[in-house]
Amino acid sequence: MKKVISVRFKENGKSYYFDPAGAEIKTGDHVIVETARGIECGEVVQGVKEVTDAAVPKALKPITRIADSVDVRRMRQNREDEKRAYHTCQECIARHGLEMKLVEAEYTLDRSKIMFYFTADGRVDFRELVKDLAGIFHTRIELRQIGVRDESKMIGGLGICGQPFCCSRFLKDFQPVSIKMAKEQGLSLNPTKISGACGRLMCCLAYEESAYEYLNSIMPMVGSTVRTPDGLGTVLEVNPVSGYLRVRCGSEALTPRYYKVGVCEYVSGGKRAPRRPDPDDDYSGVRNPAPVVAAADADGNPAGCGNCPKKAK
Repeated sequence: MKKVISVRFKENGKSYYFDPAGAEIKTGDHVIVETARGIECGEVVQGVKEVTDAAVPKALKPITRIADSVDVRRMRQNREDEKRAYHTCQECIARHGLEMKLVEAEYTLDRSKIMFYFTADGRVDFRELVKDLAGIFHTRIELRQIGVRDESKMIGGLGICGQPFCCSRFLKDFQPVSIKMAKEQGLSLNPTKISGACGRLMCCLAYEESAYEYLNSIMPMVGSTVRTPDGLGTVLEVNPVSGYLRVRCGSEALTPRYYKVGVCEYVSGGKRAPRRPDPDDDYSGVRNPAPVVAAADADGNPAGCGNCPKKAK
C-alpha cells in the first residue's frame, strides 16, 4: 500500500496521484508539483489515502511543497494573462493565414513555457508562427494539436439534453462509443440525434450500454416465435426497459397484443435464443410476470390499458 493524494490542475481536468512526502495535506489545499509540462500548481481533490501498489505508477512523483498565498496569486495571475496570450496568438494565426483553430492558452506556474492548444483538419506548418510568438512572449512556446472531443471538454457548453457537457462537467477520461450502442438501445441512427456538439457520438450512449446488453440478451428478438397465453405468435417489437413484447398471434392476424416477457415462452426464430436471466437480478419482467394486457388498436397502440408502456424514446 502507498499513501497518495489526488491533484487536479484544471477545474474539470483529470486528477493525478502524487506522493504527499509525509506532509499533512487536506482536500482543497494547493500544492506545487513537477510534471512533464513543468512546475505546476494544482488543487488537492482528495487528501492523503492509501491505495494498492498496482493502482499507482511505479515512479510516483512527490510534491515539491505546499503552495503558499504567493503561489496561488501567481497561478490566478497566469490565468488572466492566458486570456491576453490567447487573443495575441489568434492575431498571429490570422496574419500567417494558417488553417487552424486555437482552443486554449496555458502558462506553467513559473512562466517558463506557454502552451497553445489547437485543432486542425490535418498537419500544420507553424514554424514561423512559433518564431513570432517567441519574440512576443520571450519564453518557450509549445503548440499542441488536440481532437474535437478535447476541444469540447476545454470550452464547455450545453448538450441537446439541456445539461452542461458531460466531458467538461465530470468525465475524466473519454470512453469508446460506437454506433452499435445506439442500435442496442433502439435509438434513431440519425447522426444529428446521437451526436454531440463535437460531432462525435455522444458519450452518454455508454452509460446504460451494459444494462441494455443484458436486457436484450434475456428477451426474445424481433421475429422470434413465442408461446403466449393466447397461443403461438411472432414478436413484432421488444421494449427491454418495460419488459413488454408486442406479439401478433395466429388467431389475431391484424391485432397485435402486448405481453409481459415473463408470460411468454421462447419457441424458435430470431437471430439468437434468449439466455436465462441471472437468478439474483431485479428485472421485474422476469421475476414478477404481469397479466396479459388489452388488445392494441388499428395503429398498434394498447387500447384501454393505462399501465401498458409504449416504446421508450
